[in-house]
This record gives sequence, C-alpha cells and structure tokens, in this order.
Amino acid sequence: MIQQPGNKKSPYDDLEERAIWRKAVADTHPLQLSDLYRKKFSIDLGTRIATAGSCFAQHISNALKRNGFNFRDFEPAPPLLPSKLSRSYNYGVYSARFCNIYTARQLLQTFDRAFENFRPEEEPWIKEGGFADPFRPVLEPVPFCSIAELERSRQSHLAAVKDMFQQTDLFIFTLGLTEAWISKRDGAVFPLCPGTVAGTFDQEKYEFKNFNYFEIFEDLVAFMGKVRTLNPDMKFILTVSPVPLTATKTEAHVLSATTYSKSVLRAVAGHLASELDFVDYFPSFEIITAPPMRGIFYDSNLRTINSSGVDYVMSHFFKEHAAPLQSDCDEDNPDALPSIGDLEVVCEEMMQAQEIGYA
Repeated sequence: MIQQPGNKKSPYDDLEERAIWRKAVADTHPLQLSDLYRKKFSIDLGTRIATAGSCFAQHISNALKRNGFNFRDFEPAPPLLPSKLSRSYNYGVYSARFCNIYTARQLLQTFDRAFENFRPEEEPWIKEGGFADPFRPVLEPVPFCSIAELERSRQSHLAAVKDMFQQTDLFIFTLGLTEAWISKRDGAVFPLCPGTVAGTFDQEKYEFKNFNYFEIFEDLVAFMGKVRTLNPDMKFILTVSPVPLTATKTEAHVLSATTYSKSVLRAVAGHLASELDFVDYFPSFEIITAPPMRGIFYDSNLRTINSSGVDYVMSHFFKEHAAPLQSDCDEDNPDALPSIGDLEVVCEEMMQAQEIGYA
C-alpha cells in the first residue's frame, strides 16, 4: 500500500508573504511594495562610509549625505572653489575624484594603482590642445595644461584613494557594466573608449572586452581580499545600476546586451552576498526594472532614472538603515536642498554617447 503523507506539511506551507509572487507583487500596488530589502548588518552614526561605481551610484552618495550618515570625502574641493563649480570638477561626487568606475576590473586596478601594485603604461590623452587622464578623461571641464599638472592631480587622487581604503568601515559599490575598452599592452581598463571624449583610437593599442561572470567574480574577490588584508573590518554593500547601455560593441542587439550585462552583474553580486557575511546586496536594479513598475521610473529616453525613481529606491534603503540624524537646516528650510533625484549626475558613458552621436 502507498502510505498517505497525513498532515505532514510542505516546505512551502509556512512561506512569508514576501516570498509569494501573488501576495508580495501582483496584489500589491507597485509604490507600496514592502520588505524588498533586509539589511545584513547595521550602519550607525560612527560608520565611516565611502562610495564608488557607475552613474547611478552618485544618487546613493547624495542620499547618504542628505540623511546624516557619516559619508567620507577624502578628496574635498578646495576651500575657495565656489560650490556651484565643485561638481563640474568631480568634487563631492564620490569619496574621491574617481569619476565613474563602471567595471569590477577598473575598481581592482584603481586599488592596485593607489598602493603602487600596478602602473599602467598608457600615456596622457590629448584633448582640446591639452591633456586628459586616460583613467579620468572627464575629470575637469577643461583639459590639463601640462603633463606635470596632470601627474600632480593623479598622485593627489591616488593618495586620497589609499586613505579611503584605510580609513573606511563600509564601501558601497554600484556595478554598472561588463563592457570595457582595455590596453593591449598591460590590460589597463579605461572608463571610456579611447578617441571618444579624448585621445585617439588605435586598434593596435586597444581592444574591446566584455567581461564574463567568472572574470567579474574573481576581480571582486581579489579586490575584497586585498581591502580586508589592509582593513580587516571593512564591509561592503553591492548594488547594480538599473541604467541600460547607451550602445554596445558586441554583435548583440543593445537590449540583449544590456540584459546580459545586468544579469551577470546581478548574479555575481548575489553570489558574493550569499557566501560572505561582510557583503550585503541592495536591490536598486530590481526596484526600478521590476514588471510592476512598467517603466514609470525612466525618463523619456528609457535610460536615465527620474527623481521619483531615485527617491523610491532610497526609501527602501532607509527603511532598513534609518538615518542616524537629520540636518537642522532641512527642518528649518525644507526647500534649501533639492530632493535626492534632483541632483544632477555626471555620466561619462552619456558623454561618450553624445560624442559618437548615440545619445
């Protein structure tokens, strides 16, 4: 005889509502989704936070500063530089003047350059009669007048990066792209294709690279290992940018290329967060791109994220990581500062697209 299971429960009988699509998503208004993110560790007033990543990561920096978190800026603007000009010179965008770091390999090489473990062979790029740093080609609105000036800026920047990794408790990194252009000589990764906003493209010197899952995973593991050897208590929050590619150099349709890129980045970030107790994952990508949202958080170009989308994403973050304090100036004058999403981001990829006519 076949024995009946009786009252034995299925493993699915006691699921929380957040685990059931109908209850958690289909029967819930998209702007009332809850419990999308549960923090792995806490952030308090004393937690020293640094950020880096692709364009969308700039919104996270802005939100942390506005909500009273201990966001650290290791390369602040000169005292006499007018505040309205600071962002055009990439001050205050991240915890150092990286400009955007789109790939895991670029992040790893930034660390190695700061600690003098990697010295790229690439010469400064020519730009409008001056010089541009190949690894920060849109750092300032005008190019450097001399290579010596560029080198001074670079050394100051790398010193700030070194301090950042030594004096930070939490590093938040937004993964942006799998596609990149690299040097054939030493594998140096550039944030933009040479010859777009600066420099000259030479197929003998540069090649296209679309990083795969294993390469990105290994780069992030190597990066975190090096950071925690230096700073054993460092924790990480990974997130994935919901901003699609402006263009792809692969053979795929740009929609398929975007899906590949974001899927791989999401898979790597999730894998690391599931395996390592010092790594958390925040679902900014899912919040913006989920089916219930129906694209409402994208601007008319279907790429950039509108202010409502940024605010909605960060509201989920702050439900778990409550602001340690609020600025008195916000209470006295709520119009003194713009909302999170109103702060304009600096996006090299968009500048590159404009240069080649794809924006």
